[in-house]
Amino acid sequence: MTLTPLVYWAQRHEEIYLRVELTDAQNINVHVHGKVLHFRAQGHGAKGQNEYEFNLEFLLPVKPEVTFRSTQRQVNITVWKEERGWWERPSAQERKPVYLAPDFDRWLDESDAEMEIQEKEIKRNKLRASRHKEGFLTLKNGLLFVYNLVQFLGFSWIFANLTVRLFIFGQDSLYNTFHTVSDVMFFCQILAAVEVLNAAFGVVRTGVIPTLIQVVGRNFILFIIFGSLEEMHNQLVVFFVFYLWSAIEIFRYPFYMLGCFNAEWKILTWLRYTVWIPLYPLGVIAEAVAVIQSISIFDKTKLFSIPLPKAFGPAVSFSYFLYVYLILMCLGLFLNLSHLYVQRKRRFGTMKRKAN
Repeated sequence: MTLTPLVYWAQRHEEIYLRVELTDAQNINVHVHGKVLHFRAQGHGAKGQNEYEFNLEFLLPVKPEVTFRSTQRQVNITVWKEERGWWERPSAQERKPVYLAPDFDRWLDESDAEMEIQEKEIKRNKLRASRHKEGFLTLKNGLLFVYNLVQFLGFSWIFANLTVRLFIFGQDSLYNTFHTVSDVMFFCQILAAVEVLNAAFGVVRTGVIPTLIQVVGRNFILFIIFGSLEEMHNQLVVFFVFYLWSAIEIFRYPFYMLGCFNAEWKILTWLRYTVWIPLYPLGVIAEAVAVIQSISIFDKTKLFSIPLPKAFGPAVSFSYFLYVYLILMCLGLFLNLSHLYVQRKRRFGTMKRKAN
């Protein structure tokens, strides 16, 4: 004899949920034909171990697709409405079938169901935004890693080249520095302009002014003082400027590379925030020496001099600008040393708090 199981129902705007009280259900057959859901299965229900079935004619049309999931205690069925909406009752009959009852575990009224939909939509939007942000961060970190890797390789080559030549050729190698490594230094310093853009657009968290001072200052020395004056190419100061620049960067860029993956090597971190203490002032001193040596050459060659009308006298020598630039170098040194000191204090202060 075929029996009818107990069935509990609930709805949302797009779905009908049915919970069939049937333990250890087997041979489950669930399908929709027209507006009618047909269910048949064997299991342990209200009348013990038997075959149970029911046919439920819905109030409005539903989609033919139906899904169900059987657990040890029940069979959960989901049916999708043909049109989105809220039904006043589940069945076409005005009188509710005797085997059908509300599923209060899943029951929501219409307003609560609307709120549930809104909450789900908010969660989906947050998830999409999170995935988009993660994708952007992954792309950004990948590009930053490649940039820092290229700079690290460039400055490492310069540092290694100058060191090896110094050991092999001795003092003679010091006067040939510009012709040996200038091409790579030009490339690295032109590429360094990216750091200003990264700071300006918030790609990395660092001050724009200190970054701008360093990049513009180095490029001024490289392109104007060294690059435009052939007389400066064989000067000893070129070696010290290039060597001190590269000595700082071979620690800075690997530190940034690890930062792209939220990784840290404590020795490298210490070096990154410590080697600048002697090297940065020495580098600025070497740059100042290069500017002072170039002043007489600019006066002699009249390069970059500003011509004036005859009534106002001779042209204004570029060396006057260089005197002003020397004063600005002192100001820039103070600003950058202050910035680096704050960075070091913040970094090691944070590490001490974590250790405690």
